[in-house]
Amino acid sequence: MSDQTTAPGADEPREVPIGDDAEEDAVARVLAHADSRARSVSLHGGRASALQDDDSYLSDRDGDQFDREDRAALRRVRGLSTELDDVTEVEYRQLRLENVVLIGVYSGGSIADAENSLRELAALAETAGAVVLDGLLQRRPHPDPSTYLGKGKAAELALIVAELGADTVIADTELAPSQRRALEDVVRVKVIDRTAVILDIFSQHAKSREGKAQVELAQLEYLLPRLRGWGESMSRQAGGQVGSAGAGMGSRGPGETKMELDRRRIHTRMAKLRKQIKGFAPARAAKRANRDRYTVPSVAIAGYTNAGKSSLLNRITRAGVLVENALFATLDATVRKSSTPDGRPFTLADTVGFVRNLPHQLVEAFRSTLEEIAESDVIVHVVDGAHPDPAAQIATVRNVIGEVEARHLPEIIAFNKADLLDDDARLVLRGLEPTAVFVSAKTGEGIDELRARIAELLPNPEVELELLIPFERGELVALLHERGRVISTDYDERGTRVHAFLDPQFTGPFEPFVVVGA
Repeated sequence: MSDQTTAPGADEPREVPIGDDAEEDAVARVLAHADSRARSVSLHGGRASALQDDDSYLSDRDGDQFDREDRAALRRVRGLSTELDDVTEVEYRQLRLENVVLIGVYSGGSIADAENSLRELAALAETAGAVVLDGLLQRRPHPDPSTYLGKGKAAELALIVAELGADTVIADTELAPSQRRALEDVVRVKVIDRTAVILDIFSQHAKSREGKAQVELAQLEYLLPRLRGWGESMSRQAGGQVGSAGAGMGSRGPGETKMELDRRRIHTRMAKLRKQIKGFAPARAAKRANRDRYTVPSVAIAGYTNAGKSSLLNRITRAGVLVENALFATLDATVRKSSTPDGRPFTLADTVGFVRNLPHQLVEAFRSTLEEIAESDVIVHVVDGAHPDPAAQIATVRNVIGEVEARHLPEIIAFNKADLLDDDARLVLRGLEPTAVFVSAKTGEGIDELRARIAELLPNPEVELELLIPFERGELVALLHERGRVISTDYDERGTRVHAFLDPQFTGPFEPFVVVGA
């Protein structure tokens, strides 16, 4: 005789023999504990919260998307054979992202936060070209120092990988080299981590010489402590009677293992890349000096990946920057010219997006690109207003801004995708950031308010002038509009009367036309 006892949170009832009440309670506790230790996450019914639910970005509001066709011209093909049954060791298989299983360990916080993090990893894997088959979450106080999941769950993961025919396992953290090797030995397929996926995306999307050099430097920094090899290609140097066989002279090795040579080559390549990246600095400095010479202020657009930074840049300047509903769709910085409502010019720079647990190698490698943020006069911090946790987005971006020493700059919080927000959502976001601006790159809502807010925070010229410029010197009026801030313009029979503010370095040509006693 048997009865069905369902453990809390269990998916299906389990049959437990009727016996002592204490025995039933013990079995129920064991089942509940086992269920709480691991949880399979369905990744097909939900999307990463950083992604939009539709592809409405394809309208013409974003300008000419010249890069989208090239980006979609080459895609990986799903359904190819797995490497699980290969006889070669994992070490010598080709690193590729094809059919993948995701794993994660969480100790604190809610299960919703852990699932959202895993869905974001799924979006990253799909952006890199993989097909996500399944996800597995485990709750435990600390990741296992050996196999990350623990011995039992690693064996369970191996069964899931074999059943699904996966090629790769991706961990939602940065694995230690020893953890990756130990887990590979158990599951017998390639194991990579979140950092490797992000680096792979960056390597695909980098187009400029500087961007490619920065990504390669970050990849080499990540690879250096993770080199593997058995040292069989080349033997260490020895003298006299070599080994127990006494081979003698003429059998000495070259003195280094293959892995040591690889390390030396990587260090040499990294030194060249750092020198190359440093060589790009004078060009950026020259452009910045040119802007400074003409006192053109700069505004940097920063924000979480897929928050709509490129869409906002396109809406304001018609830049035609690639826009795609994917993480890290645009990587190289783009600078365009714009102007305030009163006609003052400024530059608007679109920077690389950020994400939680952004690899420190990328922050260091892209520090030169992130200088656009540090050297700007105003930061427009774009936040996805439709994101379920905008506070986490804001905290992530501000942490990176702090790393590049730009927290002292004026900041405008712009909640993008306002067309997806109702009044209640706006009220919650207003409580989060009372001075924020609600904008929509899709409909154009709030763009004029954003430009007005930028105009308020941009540095103003210092010298106030009251001028009377003859009609035949119209080029001075145009120059005044270009380099200063014109308050009012009037006309009489003697010429154009202008009230304006101008930087001291540009006042020379206008001194003969200053109205005395104004």
